[in-house]
Amino acid sequence: MAILERRGPSGFDIKFLDDAHGPYSVGKSAENDIVVDGDQAISRLHARLERLGPGWCISDLGSTNGTYVNEHRVVHSRAVHDGDVVRLGRTHLTLRDRKSGADGTTEPMRTPPDLTKTERRVLIELCRPSMSGKALTPPASVETISKALFVGTAAVRQHLGHLYDKFGILTEEGESKRVKLANEAIETGAVTPKDFE
Repeated sequence: MAILERRGPSGFDIKFLDDAHGPYSVGKSAENDIVVDGDQAISRLHARLERLGPGWCISDLGSTNGTYVNEHRVVHSRAVHDGDVVRLGRTHLTLRDRKSGADGTTEPMRTPPDLTKTERRVLIELCRPSMSGKALTPPASVETISKALFVGTAAVRQHLGHLYDKFGILTEEGESKRVKLANEAIETGAVTPKDFE
């Protein structure tokens, strides 16, 4: 059985988590499985915590102020291990579960090519719409990347050209080429959710 330690404006308490329980709803409403009262920065229905296989996973449910694990914002959902601290508003929830200890970092199936600092910035801006959490969102246009980085479109096209070469994207054209590049960047770990926190 896991334990969730709560520290916040209303003090300190402990919640026991049953492995067999379905997803736990978390928020300030009294109807939640885990009620976090006394903190006005928490939404009525803020997050969902659930047991998945050997570990735990937390998902933000569109809260106003977001959900953080070890001060990294949860974009979609995120694994929570023994000793991790989940922050909701001004409240900190520490998970205590020796069975959910991390088994080490998962290696990407393919490694990304060596990138310059500017190429990484272009990739991050290219992938930003895709990592927003909205389904079927295409990657950013050359013009959008140009505005975000305060550089000309010709410079962005030049960097994209280098990136297409480095990732081996040679046959696609136009938007499909940018889609392929964004997919490769995410699949190889060249861009990760941490880049958008």
